[in-house]
Amino acid sequence: MSASSSPIFTWERRVEFAETDAAGIVHFSSFFVYMEQAEHALFRHCGWTIFPQQRADPRASLYTWPRVHCSCDYKAPAFFEDVLSIDVSIERMGTKSMTYRHVIRRGPQIIALGLVTSVCSKVDPVNHQISSSVIPEEYRTKFQSLIDASGTAPSNISH
Repeated sequence: MSASSSPIFTWERRVEFAETDAAGIVHFSSFFVYMEQAEHALFRHCGWTIFPQQRADPRASLYTWPRVHCSCDYKAPAFFEDVLSIDVSIERMGTKSMTYRHVIRRGPQIIALGLVTSVCSKVDPVNHQISSSVIPEEYRTKFQSLIDASGTAPSNISH
């Protein structure tokens, strides 16, 4: 995993006291929350939501993106009140899943590197069953335009 790739999206947040341990250092589990929050912010930036609650047709299937894999490598501690930037890149865009690369920084210093794989899924509005789905063309096109604008390509894009 390289931290030199251009991100398709960057999100900033301040470390809250509740995210730290008794020494004021960010608890390791908070980094997974930061990565998820950055993914949600990316979706809002694109004009979407990670899980639409209502639609015009209440019987229509809803798309959601459950995570199937998460990892994080820690490089340096972060502390209460630090302002962190979370750079999001697309490591892989498959037929049904996306793997995001997250570079979490305090200024230029890399604090952590993470990967999150999410699977495009439909939620049946009647029985609430979740099943994987091909990534809709609207999402694929928008993500591809962000990749093109960033000047970097994911390691693998499949249709």
